[in-house]
Amino acid sequence: MAPFSLMSVGANLLVKSLSLFSSASVVRCSCVAPVIKSFSTATRGPPKRPLTAYMTYVKDMQPTVSKQNPGLKNVDIIRKIAQQWKMLTTEQKQPFQVASLEAKEQYKFALEKFKAQLTPAESAAFVEERRQKVAKRKAIRKKKELTNLGKPKRPRSSFNIFMAEHFVEAKGTTTQAKMTSLRDDWNRLSDTQKQMYIQLAEDDKVRYKNEIKSWEEHMMEIGREDLLRRKTKSALKAKAKAVATKNRKKKSKVTVIKAKAPEKKKKDDSGKAVYF
Repeated sequence: MAPFSLMSVGANLLVKSLSLFSSASVVRCSCVAPVIKSFSTATRGPPKRPLTAYMTYVKDMQPTVSKQNPGLKNVDIIRKIAQQWKMLTTEQKQPFQVASLEAKEQYKFALEKFKAQLTPAESAAFVEERRQKVAKRKAIRKKKELTNLGKPKRPRSSFNIFMAEHFVEAKGTTTQAKMTSLRDDWNRLSDTQKQMYIQLAEDDKVRYKNEIKSWEEHMMEIGREDLLRRKTKSALKAKAKAVATKNRKKKSKVTVIKAKAPEKKKKDDSGKAVYF
């Protein structure tokens, strides 16, 4: 399958006027699906993943917005563009979505071509590399989610507390050099001098224990048991098992008592005793 033809620049991608900047302002999708170079034996790298429609819009609008707001920080420029994207109609977003879809088709074509030239060993290494990248992205997303949910920070060690307190005045110009210097300073401290930091670390453990307990209780309330710590899950599972066992024994005991209950005697109409 050959790649789609590139989108033409200019009039074909003209989008309706937005009231975002002024009544006369016009949004254009000047970005074209990038041509992905063929991969020779000398160029062994895989093709870059295509941009989404939103990222295509960001890339297209960033120079214009930066020029209009020279004093604005990059993060604020991206935030401004994001607000503009939300204001676009479905029709106004369409050129960027088309560009994104075309880039995806080119990416698929280039990726298949790239895979076809790999040796079995290179193919296995490529699969493993992609697996690691996916795992890394998942870890980053999970960390961001936990931060947004307010998960308490883990307790600091005594050395970490010491390092945070003295990092600024530590010797060295690089982070690695400063950490080496701080490690040496820590090792030179006497047990008495270290005791203050050890106590602070113990206090931080208590803080974490209380905060994580409250946080996990809240996670159970909102149905996010999947975010609980492994040991908490194990404790809950063991507790549920113990309760189930207790209820089963209790039910079994009631059944035995009923089975051993004495027969009741009652006289029928003729006066004879009848057992039931």
